[in-house]
Amino acid sequence: MPSSEQPNFLTVGSGAQQRSIAYLARPGKAPGVFWLQGFKSDMVSTKATALAEWTTKRGTAYTRFDYSGHGQSGGRFEDGTIGRWLEESAAVFDQVTDGPQIIVGSSMGGHLALLLLRKLRAEATNEGSNRIGGVVLIAPAWDMTEELMWKNAGPEARRAILEDGVWYRPSQYGEPYAITRGLIEEGRNHLLGTTPWDPGRPVEIIHGRLDPDVPFSHSERLIKILRGAPVNLTEVPDGEHRLSRPQDLDLLFEKINKLAA
Repeated sequence: MPSSEQPNFLTVGSGAQQRSIAYLARPGKAPGVFWLQGFKSDMVSTKATALAEWTTKRGTAYTRFDYSGHGQSGGRFEDGTIGRWLEESAAVFDQVTDGPQIIVGSSMGGHLALLLLRKLRAEATNEGSNRIGGVVLIAPAWDMTEELMWKNAGPEARRAILEDGVWYRPSQYGEPYAITRGLIEEGRNHLLGTTPWDPGRPVEIIHGRLDPDVPFSHSERLIKILRGAPVNLTEVPDGEHRLSRPQDLDLLFEKINKLAA
């Protein structure tokens, strides 16, 4: 979905790893909304744009950006890793947002939202995590590279990843996705499912029962990993992966309002 807004750019990384990250940020009332989209998506997708319209009507601050190799940002998609996209998420959150925020992550963005929260909570000052009032996850693809990609890859796909360095996974949403060896192997540095942990603030999860890409059971497993803080899983009985229908968006807005209150 096109946007008439012109993005600003933030430089992340140095030397050969330097890339230009495109972002859109609008100031407004707190808590702001910080959006993290899914794998191969961008900041002008249906849900991101719907959030822009919803926050505009309410005068709420809203920040979104494209990961490297996505949308209007620089870099090659094939060079992308979870750690690389996490670094970009942290840079935009730290340098672009201000004041209290609700993080909203969809699919892979849900994984990155949790990783960002864990990273900020681990830092000595904890200043960044203190600005996060809550997290909304839409069909969160936590531990995506291991649980949803590598473990579900057949022998031919695994051979292509290990020997050729890349496997082109068919997608119902467009051209095949390049799943690289670097993406898989580097992703093992960012797994959440190995040890239960406390996010320290409320987490709202929305997941479609008919999701063919991230099974509903994946979110049922997640609520057993997140300990201490209130975690609520809402099932959408007839929902699939994207959850972009009007009724799905209304549910998303309801959850953000709940955390903002």
